[in-house]
Amino acid sequence: MSFFQDILSIFKKRELPLIESYNESENVYTFLFEKEKDLTWKAGQHGLFTITHKKVKSPTRPFTLASAPTEKMIKITTSINDDPSDFKKAMLELKQGMKVSMSGPVGSFYLKDNSPSLLIAGGIGITPFRSILKQLEADGNGVEKPLHLLYMDSKKSYLFHNELDEMAKNLSISVTYLDSRNDLHAEIDKFTGLYKNNGKYFIAGPKSMVDSMSSYLVNHNISKRNIKKDVFFGY
Repeated sequence: MSFFQDILSIFKKRELPLIESYNESENVYTFLFEKEKDLTWKAGQHGLFTITHKKVKSPTRPFTLASAPTEKMIKITTSINDDPSDFKKAMLELKQGMKVSMSGPVGSFYLKDNSPSLLIAGGIGITPFRSILKQLEADGNGVEKPLHLLYMDSKKSYLFHNELDEMAKNLSISVTYLDSRNDLHAEIDKFTGLYKNNGKYFIAGPKSMVDSMSSYLVNHNISKRNIKKDVFFGY
């Protein structure tokens, strides 16, 4: 979507009833919401979610849509630690049928062409890539150019592990699970060695990780225009 389409979509709010929520792994929760039939987005985009059932000092937060546009619900997955913000406390209080509002979706973090692409996820940053792979699978056209997902998680929890493996098999793409920066750098070096600036590089995760990986790529002669970043705050 263009910048102007993003601006217009922000002004359209939708009320989303909660279907269910559940614990994915330690300190990670998934929330599923009903989806209006005319709501669509590009896989990898995020929405602006607003708590409506109680007063919260900062009631609006961005969340990547972990579900693909072809799925019948809206899925967001987020980390909630032992001392959560008021917003995330309110998220945990949501019961079936209670509503949040969402404006958007917005953002340019999505595949635009058939260039060889390296997807680099850190922890909860796997969510936009789940959406992207799920949509590619639903499209059923296969993947014409090399697509490689690197999933870095020092805790080795690897959200959506089985689902990612199944999608990778169906799409004939590569998924590599990593738990050290050295191994991540080595895998990045393999890809950049093959494709250099003919490739596209997508990085999603905590700000420190995204900044570090972006700098690493730039220092290895990858142009900034070939790097897309999706930063997850609140860690």
